[in-house]
Amino acid sequence: MNLVRKILFPFAVLYGFITSIRNFLYDKGILKSHVFDISVIAVGNLSVGGTGKTPQIEYLIRLLSDNYKIATLSRGYKRQSEGFILADESVNAAIIGDEPFQYYSKFPNIKVAVDADRRNGIQKLLSLKEKPDLILLDDAFQHRKVRAGFYILLTSYGDLFSDDYLLPTGNLRESRKGAKRADLIIVTKCPESLTDKEQKEIKEKVGNRRSVFFSTVVYDDSIYSGNGIKKIADIKAFDKLVLAGIAKPKPFFDFVKQANDLVKTYPDHHHFSEADSAEIKKLAGSKIIITTEKDYVRLKDNFSPAQLFYLPIKTKFLSASADFDKKIQDYVGKSSGNS
Repeated sequence: MNLVRKILFPFAVLYGFITSIRNFLYDKGILKSHVFDISVIAVGNLSVGGTGKTPQIEYLIRLLSDNYKIATLSRGYKRQSEGFILADESVNAAIIGDEPFQYYSKFPNIKVAVDADRRNGIQKLLSLKEKPDLILLDDAFQHRKVRAGFYILLTSYGDLFSDDYLLPTGNLRESRKGAKRADLIIVTKCPESLTDKEQKEIKEKVGNRRSVFFSTVVYDDSIYSGNGIKKIADIKAFDKLVLAGIAKPKPFFDFVKQANDLVKTYPDHHHFSEADSAEIKKLAGSKIIITTEKDYVRLKDNFSPAQLFYLPIKTKFLSASADFDKKIQDYVGKSSGNS
């Protein structure tokens, strides 16, 4: 923890007091949470960004979309629009946000919507002629105006919420006690070599009262563009420009880049302007550009598909994936509502 964050500790105490009062009012029913007669799964975290929500949402879509009509609902972070929007062919990443647009682009058989007011967003989805069977709330752990039927809490390996502090001293959006609302916890971005002993130690840190699972990030062996696929092994020797505008890009860079590659970093959810695109093109020259899937959906309209590629990722459980799948399927299969 750096000195500035230590100095800000009194503000963390004040912030914690305010969020604790808010949660107390919801817990006691003084502030009302709306309950919907539909399966609602909320995926979120206690900390700010970088825990792997997007690949986890995609995991749930793949798990459930063959048997249920799914909708995702996000706030559409940093989008250049307001209110409820249901994704269609007229939208792009600027209108609905990079993550929702990624879902829309990859999964044409689901509905993708954005609304900062999750209650209003769910009501709009349920008013559709073909309403969903299941709604996945993206980054909605603190959105207590809606009470989901099932809560999945993500926390990153090496940056556990149990070791963190409240903003602005640390990165927690609310007290560690908020983890009690979770139906299960996933420790994300684990090394594949994580031992049973280490898993047990982590479970004790985050609390054994909830089911705890461990997942890792799996990178594809190919990169993709609008009109082609290249194997990572085939382009390793090429000089490249590798760029990312995500919260924690180091693992991505470590996987892709070679000694002679150029690296360019932007802030998380960065809106790429025309000047940014021009700078990237000048920096890359004739080199191919490899970026993350989130960044690709914001950049692709300004680059040739022969030059700009993205590297997909997926989440994979280190063990007990069948147990995780069963918990989710049991909830959705048995749930006719959330009360």
